[in-house]
Amino acid sequence: MAKSVKDVIVGPDDRVYFRQLLAGRDFAKADQLARQMVNFSYLIGDRLTGQAMVVDPAYGVADLIDLAEGDGMHLVGVLATHYHPDHVGGDLMGHPVQGVSELLERVQVPVHVQKDEARWIALSTGISESDLVLHSSGERIDLGAVEIELIHTPGHTPGSQCFLVANRLVAGDTLFLEGCGRTDLPGGDPAAMYESLTTRLARVPDDAVLYPGHLYSPDPSATMGETRRLNYVFRPRSAQEWMAAFGR
Repeated sequence: MAKSVKDVIVGPDDRVYFRQLLAGRDFAKADQLARQMVNFSYLIGDRLTGQAMVVDPAYGVADLIDLAEGDGMHLVGVLATHYHPDHVGGDLMGHPVQGVSELLERVQVPVHVQKDEARWIALSTGISESDLVLHSSGERIDLGAVEIELIHTPGHTPGSQCFLVANRLVAGDTLFLEGCGRTDLPGGDPAAMYESLTTRLARVPDDAVLYPGHLYSPDPSATMGETRRLNYVFRPRSAQEWMAAFGR
């Protein structure tokens, strides 16, 4: 069943720190653009060590830092799902959006990206490539006892990535509860999206919980099994059917 995770979720070993935060509601409350875009950011960490990373910091980055610190956590890194300004900051159709550039002015931490996304992230945010840590699919980041697996899921952008942690999939704009990320923007590839959804994410178990990059559905999360059963992007039974439906 889908459930709200506005409050902290604690893992079985009482060490997993996980918060889903909605821009315009939980932070950046005065930002009208944030309310319109309904982006999620996430805080993930190890309660015992106090180490945390923020996924897709945009809009009110100072709020995100303060929320983590209010929970007794300190940021040690950024996890970027992809380069679009509503996720990492930059120019969004003429509107400036705070993001990793402003965050790095407050805390000096590395920004973890898939290697195929590095150039795009640097161009979008204006940060130096020396601020980036480049990864390949399947690599893992350890925050104390909490392990985060990075899964390369191209399609929405060349270097889009999802994060698998404690049986939760933080999917950015690769997969929503209803639909998936657009493939008609620069760097988009519908064939790659089909492969990401049906092959690269196929091993994520049905009981894992999907946490998307936007609130595009009534519920903020759902199991992967429920998503696979109800989401129309999983209805095509072949690449040919997928391309006929979504390859434009």
